[in-house]
Amino acid sequence: MGSHFLLDLLLVLSGAWALGYLAQWLGLPVMLGELAAGLLLGPTVLGLIKPSEALDLLAELGIFLAMFYAGLEMDPRELVEHFRPSVAVALGGFFLPFVLGAGVIYLLGGTVYQSLFVGMGTSITAIAVQAVILQSLRIHRTQLGHIIIGAALVDDVLALITLSFLIGLVRRGQPDLAGMTLLALKVLLFFGLTILIGEFLVPRVAGRITDEGGKALTFALLVALIMAYLAERAGLHQVIGAFLAGQFVRREILRPEVYENISRYFYGLSYGFLLPVFFVTLGFQLHWSMEPRFWLLAGLITAVAVIGKFAGAGLGLRIFGFGFWECLVVGAGMNGRGAVELIVAAVAMNLSQDLLSRGVISAPLLTPSQFSALVIMAFLTTFMAPIVLKWAALRACRGSERAEFCRLLREARREPAAG
Repeated sequence: MGSHFLLDLLLVLSGAWALGYLAQWLGLPVMLGELAAGLLLGPTVLGLIKPSEALDLLAELGIFLAMFYAGLEMDPRELVEHFRPSVAVALGGFFLPFVLGAGVIYLLGGTVYQSLFVGMGTSITAIAVQAVILQSLRIHRTQLGHIIIGAALVDDVLALITLSFLIGLVRRGQPDLAGMTLLALKVLLFFGLTILIGEFLVPRVAGRITDEGGKALTFALLVALIMAYLAERAGLHQVIGAFLAGQFVRREILRPEVYENISRYFYGLSYGFLLPVFFVTLGFQLHWSMEPRFWLLAGLITAVAVIGKFAGAGLGLRIFGFGFWECLVVGAGMNGRGAVELIVAAVAMNLSQDLLSRGVISAPLLTPSQFSALVIMAFLTTFMAPIVLKWAALRACRGSERAEFCRLLREARREPAAG
């Protein structure tokens, strides 16, 4: 481990800690201070820290552990109970911003493929970011918290299938139906296999686990890694496997002291160490041009991404009789993007270079301006989501939700910041 990396890590954690406390003092979520630290210390402003593989690895571990902790803290029965509204929210929150994003690029003169890939970028919700936001506001165990997480899970699966469809369309000029069918079967097999492991295998072992020598942490990590590996083999993101692992390593099957130790270990490692690295490195991704046309493009993409998520997700929830403010809470909760759509954009850019070099396509799948506009949209929506979610949640403090939301938000204000 080189001294350069240690200095970078020292700057990352110092900046995240200082600006995180400043954000908390201003009444804002800590993660916004960590994002600001990445923007300030990274290549965009001061250039004191440059992206590196070592920091990226720590960032990925942070999201991985945070997703396990999110699964640990949420009740799987609640997710199942709210499955129907979650699907409606996911469908509305995926397809409306997709259509709006694609429409904007097409009207601005983009190709059909550019329109489709930008639409894809505007439609994604990052489940890992949403879990962190809900956790930081202490509303992850509420009814709407479970709906948001459930919808984000469905959104991830929709994104995977849509990306597979677009890649097949670009490479062959027509949808790869065989590939999509195989993908759907792998996803179904993954969920079936994880349910079998989680319901039958994990409980048989978990009841015998003690925390002597830190073995409880090792056991939890093994379950999380197995689930993450199976998720990746199915073509899903590893964080889905980590989240499901947390759902299965639950309070009911462990000794109380073992469960509390596991919870404390994962909370400390993720929120206290690795998650700040994730949000700081996310701030590194922000780049821009001073051309007015670029800012018009970035503004339009951000606007349709935000409006599409609010309207689509909110209308999906409204069907089930929820009120205006509850719909606004879910719309805000679905609006955080983070790094997922940046991965999709990077896939499109890499595929574009390969196909252009072979003469398969004559125009790039994403232009540099479109890619940068998607990066700015991801940063702004991630920055905006916790602020708007908190504001909407406070306005939703009425009727049956009043005691739940208001009490938890008041507790979140009094408690020290995570990370």
